[in-house]
Amino acid sequence: MPADQRIEKIYQEVFRRNPGEPEFLQAVKEVLESLGPVLAKYPQFAERKVIERICEPERQTIFRVPWQDDKGEVQINRGFRVQFNSALGPYKGGLRFHPSVTLSIIKFLGFEQIFKNSLTGLPIGAGKGGSDFDPKGKSDDEIMRFCQSFMTELYRIIGEHTDVPAGDIGVGGREVGYLFGQYKRLTNRFEAGVITGKGLIYGGSQVRTEATGYGCTYFVEEMLKARKDSFDGKKVVVSGSGNVAIYTHEKVTQLGGKVIAMSDSNGLIQHNEGINLDTIKLLKEVQRRRIREYADMHKGAVYVENGNIWTIPCDVAMPSATQNEISGKDAETLVKNRCIAVGEGANMPTTPEGIKTFLAAGVLFGPGKAANAGGVATSALEMQQNAARDAWGFEETDEKLHEIMTNVHRVCVEAAEEFGYAGNLVVGANIAGFMKVARAMLAHGLV
Repeated sequence: MPADQRIEKIYQEVFRRNPGEPEFLQAVKEVLESLGPVLAKYPQFAERKVIERICEPERQTIFRVPWQDDKGEVQINRGFRVQFNSALGPYKGGLRFHPSVTLSIIKFLGFEQIFKNSLTGLPIGAGKGGSDFDPKGKSDDEIMRFCQSFMTELYRIIGEHTDVPAGDIGVGGREVGYLFGQYKRLTNRFEAGVITGKGLIYGGSQVRTEATGYGCTYFVEEMLKARKDSFDGKKVVVSGSGNVAIYTHEKVTQLGGKVIAMSDSNGLIQHNEGINLDTIKLLKEVQRRRIREYADMHKGAVYVENGNIWTIPCDVAMPSATQNEISGKDAETLVKNRCIAVGEGANMPTTPEGIKTFLAAGVLFGPGKAANAGGVATSALEMQQNAARDAWGFEETDEKLHEIMTNVHRVCVEAAEEFGYAGNLVVGANIAGFMKVARAMLAHGLV
């Protein structure tokens, strides 16, 4: 059977087995579309059904999370942990607390994590988890009680040699602290390597907070270098205003760019003189307020409620909020406004139609599984420090992150060129990530 027909047959079977999971199916389809040339060159992957095995998680756990709010009322949420692939190391991937969380979203994120973690070159497998719990508007005590209940179930299936969760949307340093404290309480072990994103005073790593934003910016920097260009003087739009967006802004500014717009779930701010990062950090990291208040603090800044940030002309777009935030129409607008590069700081923030538009127009495009690998890479560096009972300085860790992201870009470029897709980093990331996992799976036998 020709490779392309085999790929289509595999996808149809995944579609049949996973009804009602659009996000997961979208992620699978996007990867599988790149793998036809790989099966043609390496028929053993088809013979041993490596792709079919990769598309099926090794283990999926869904559990009840009961907790009590400040009024004494019992609340019930649903928890998830999908342990997708352990061919390269213990399962590794974040926990997301957000009302939009479903099994489909967790599986999509876990599937993407397989290739992202592979691209880092570090010995980590792939998993993802979370809950439909919404931390917004909750007191610290409510969040603590929820985290303790969540970990009371999760602790049974994690461990530094088995599965190492981290943070994601809705899970920052506060939540990781509560989760780790409950794990320690339940197991009677100070097992620092069981979770990453910890505070520096109890086993965390320098640069972990900054890692995804810094890493994505380093990746885009490498894309620009390949065209003998740089961030110097570039106007940049960054969606979101969480950790990824904030530290994308910080590194873009350090490299000579100017961030002119950011956003949150209510709207966007545009400040053509350059958004003041200190104000964003004050509003979002200290006071936990909405981004609209930025406009009250800076003359010349404009707030647009429910505005579309991708209509703002820019040289570089950095989607750093959530999945599918750049549609095909948004991509057409960015191309029309002469955007030259897009770096995905979020997971799958561009729709398939948007990706096709960017690639057809020759826009430099850094897919999330490559461009936002800095977060998990630094989590793996935290695991290394925990295993050695060591702690590295900020500059040393940042240098390691920069080197990892430079290598991620290189292997994506090389894979794309090897299989006849020079310049297409979507295909390059998919193939490079797949090849390493597939070879490890073959080496392990039928497991």
